[in-house]
Amino acid sequence: MNASQPAGALHPANETLTRNERIVFNLYTISALMVFVLMMLLGLTMRMAQSTWIGVLPNVFYQVMTAHGAGMVGTIGLATSAVMWFFLRKYVKLSLSIFLANYVLFMLGAVALLAAVFIGGYAGAWTFLYPLPEHPMGLWSGNAAALFMLGYLLIGVGFLLFYLDAMRAIIRVYSNLGRALGLQWLFSGDIDKSHPKTVVASTMVAITNSIGILAGAIVLVMCIINIYFPSVTLNALLVKNLTYLFGHMFINASIYMGVIAVYELLPRYSGRPYPISRPFLWSWASSLVMVLIVYPHHLMMDYVMPHWMLVMGQIISYCAGLPVFTVTVFGALANIYRSGMRWNMPSRLLVLSMFGWAAGIVPAIIDGTISVNKLMHNTQWVPGHFHFYLLLGVLPMVLALMFHVIGQNAPSRSSDKLSFPLYILGGLIFVLSFLAAGHISTPRRFAVHLPEWLTYDQSGSIGAILLIVAMLVFTLHIIVGLLRSPGHGDSAHATG
Repeated sequence: MNASQPAGALHPANETLTRNERIVFNLYTISALMVFVLMMLLGLTMRMAQSTWIGVLPNVFYQVMTAHGAGMVGTIGLATSAVMWFFLRKYVKLSLSIFLANYVLFMLGAVALLAAVFIGGYAGAWTFLYPLPEHPMGLWSGNAAALFMLGYLLIGVGFLLFYLDAMRAIIRVYSNLGRALGLQWLFSGDIDKSHPKTVVASTMVAITNSIGILAGAIVLVMCIINIYFPSVTLNALLVKNLTYLFGHMFINASIYMGVIAVYELLPRYSGRPYPISRPFLWSWASSLVMVLIVYPHHLMMDYVMPHWMLVMGQIISYCAGLPVFTVTVFGALANIYRSGMRWNMPSRLLVLSMFGWAAGIVPAIIDGTISVNKLMHNTQWVPGHFHFYLLLGVLPMVLALMFHVIGQNAPSRSSDKLSFPLYILGGLIFVLSFLAAGHISTPRRFAVHLPEWLTYDQSGSIGAILLIVAMLVFTLHIIVGLLRSPGHGDSAHATG
């Protein structure tokens, strides 16, 4: 152990999974992969229905849309929490029981969500915005809406337990969360270069997403009470603020958990050190604040919002993504430059993730401008930007860890020569079709499209098919590799 590490810190080079850890990690990984494929198939169903290539009843379309939105965001959170756990456990002692409890609660919540949608008929979108769930006009029952929200609560409780355990473990090693974030080095002092980037990122995520989940729990309980006691009326604007604080925070935390894979794996494959720095610490400290106050950029169409909050949402939209993104991408490119890095599947996925994250931010910032938002927010521009950084940014980070873990125990990689470029090609066609459709003001969340919009829907469907084919190959390789492998990582290309 490095002498500068805090007492109690675990050996950072030890990634060996015990038998029980391997079982739980495989549960996370295999479940996430299978649900990803299922959610992609639901997304393809919607695009093909809008293309008029298949017939889907409007009420079924909105059920599929609700399941796809809630399921995909939840699953990316589940997968990136496995990324955070895999690397954070090297530095602090995490509870495997809590990690398993998060998985069990997630699965129970997922079952509740699917039952509410496909048995109960709930189709109020992932946002469950008041008063829609309570006024379904005969399409679903109050019990179905309540079951959907209960599913969210179960998932939220699991994640909250995971974050609380992470903060407990971090405090035990680093004394307090501020020291774990490196706040003591923001203005002066010699930075401990061995301080793990994983600990900084995990601390930021645990703080911010705990707040987001608590906001979500409050609004979910309020809405469930309103379903069964309609006389208890709610303030619709307050409900919407809490809902979008919760939703915005959850998806951003998923990105920040996923980027831990870049910090940990990139130097393994480049063979170069990737030390911590003062700009890195400043970026994560500032992002901790900004990510909590940027969510009003989702509410710019709500003219009753306090004006200062909308202005803040626009200004912080320009700033919030830049610190962490800039230091991460610049650091990654500097680490790769002239390193002679071997371009195997994990390293290629890591670089793809940087591109997807960078490119996906651009249309998001554009939409965060009030004058543009008035025209673009309720168009397919919005699913274009978030599919961009999820499919081509965050998901490759997760896949990079999975391919790293199976290492040399993966099946034959000959098909990777086709599946990787196919994934990129399909992903780009898919997301650019959304953005192009949004540019001509094609509305989002419409089950039936006008003839003028069908070309974009059809090209998006083709892109989705290519993407799913590649994802199926990835899924097969990873699952076979996990079942073969004790899960010690790709030691052949790790440099410590």
